[in-house]
Amino acid sequence: MAGILHTDVLIAGGGPCGLMLANELGRRGVRCLLVDPKPGTAFNPQANATQARTMEHFRRLGFAGEIRAQGLPADHPTDIAYFTRYTGHELARLPLPTAAQAVNNIKAMGGSWSAAELPHRVSQKFVEATLRRQAEALPGNELRYGWALETFEDCGSHVQAQVRASAGGDTLQVQAAYLVGADGARSGVRGALGIAWDGASGIKREFMGGKMFAVYLRAPDFYKVFPHARAWMYVSVNPQRRAFMASVDGASEFAFHAAVHDGEDAEAWTAADAQRIVDEAMGTHLAIEVLSVGTWTAGHSLVAQSFQRGRVFIGGDAAHLFTPTGGLGYNTAVEDAVNLGWKLAAVIRGQAPPQLLDSYGPERKPLAERNTAYARQFADSVGRFRASALLEQAGPDGDTERARASDYLNQHVRMEFNIPGVTFGGRYDGSPLIVKDGSTPPPDQAGSYQPSASPGGRAPHAWLEDGSSLYDSFGFEWTLLALGPDAPATRRFVDGAAALGLDLRVVTHTSASLRALYEAPLVLIRPDQIVAWRGSQDSQAQQVLAQASGHATP
Repeated sequence: MAGILHTDVLIAGGGPCGLMLANELGRRGVRCLLVDPKPGTAFNPQANATQARTMEHFRRLGFAGEIRAQGLPADHPTDIAYFTRYTGHELARLPLPTAAQAVNNIKAMGGSWSAAELPHRVSQKFVEATLRRQAEALPGNELRYGWALETFEDCGSHVQAQVRASAGGDTLQVQAAYLVGADGARSGVRGALGIAWDGASGIKREFMGGKMFAVYLRAPDFYKVFPHARAWMYVSVNPQRRAFMASVDGASEFAFHAAVHDGEDAEAWTAADAQRIVDEAMGTHLAIEVLSVGTWTAGHSLVAQSFQRGRVFIGGDAAHLFTPTGGLGYNTAVEDAVNLGWKLAAVIRGQAPPQLLDSYGPERKPLAERNTAYARQFADSVGRFRASALLEQAGPDGDTERARASDYLNQHVRMEFNIPGVTFGGRYDGSPLIVKDGSTPPPDQAGSYQPSASPGGRAPHAWLEDGSSLYDSFGFEWTLLALGPDAPATRRFVDGAAALGLDLRVVTHTSASLRALYEAPLVLIRPDQIVAWRGSQDSQAQQVLAQASGHATP
């Protein structure tokens, strides 16, 4: 078929979901063509919080250190702080470790924060650039920014598509085994499939509900006029203008977002209006250089009714749309790619039947519904807080109001930003791939996480005696943990994996504490570090492997 580009997976969209998918597939030798109509990765900062679970996935792929070196300087505070205005009263603060401290602190942390990585405060523009560099270095990957998906057809045995350079010219015919639409909130792929949204939109709040005005700015003199301790995120709480501002580089660049009031036409606002709005949040004049302006709408809590139609899948903002509280949108998008990546690779490489892919939606859609609900809860908490004029008033009445606001916002900031339960506690309990053992998973709570090897959740983490992470001992694909001083035989798992064509690494740890943590001597870990099964012997190894890898139904 001359003139047709053949690939395994066509990815529409070069944001975090599409780029992470290209990394997952490329590392497994699967050919990808990624197209995105933008000229390159993000210029604007966009998402600014990489959660710990996402950092663990970057670690699994080998570039967590590169990501952690991006964004703020290693010694820059990552606090979230609230003020009446940035030169006014400080109301609340959540102290958080610097990037340098995070690497050391994590090894001494346990309980809810028992993890291989802590969160990292870094602009999405840096993350996307790193993901792109990593993906382009993999053989078989072709990334074409400045190219758009125009049409596609699921032909049953393959997907036929046309892509075109954004600058114009002839179309390129593409034949792929599968198509993934990671093409954003206005997804053309989702639209062409006729998949509708479920959930809520247009939610109005005093803040984080309705039109928002975004400014990417440079302000070299910010710290000269800012009278408080440095932070990463600065939130302005007053009746004139609610806003938040995240440091992009720890020096002079900031991502600023302000609520737009009824009757204001933010679409027509200029750089002069940006200066005015920033000054309102500052409480004084601060000279700024405007790098870009735009608007966006807060108040979405939407999940697509389906994540798959035949050979076509959607992920990221194409599948779920958040109000960006808690940083959950981008991080949920990354995990979409992680989940779909190993499954697509297994099917394309002949290691699993096509029905394995039918588990993608049933696993990820409930997680999207869970996470959008948490984001809405956080947005309600901060957005429905009433900013009274008394907040800026001198005297006893002002003191009383500021104390009230301080109590509320100190509680809120911990609810939104100290969320190990959201980060680590997502589960696939309803998945046909999970071999249940009758155990009851721990409760799903945003602010606390109870490590559990109950099948369906993230494998509990531990630091080993040599100072390394347990996760670093896992195989890139399937892992069988053999735990304790008298771990049972594993031969049936080894033979069963060989018969199914699965890449299985048996990892033996004699530690009694690890055996107690997992509450079983044998534990099967999926490529995405999810516990698929645990038990005390290998007698059912063939059936366990067949179900977990999609070869058999429960």
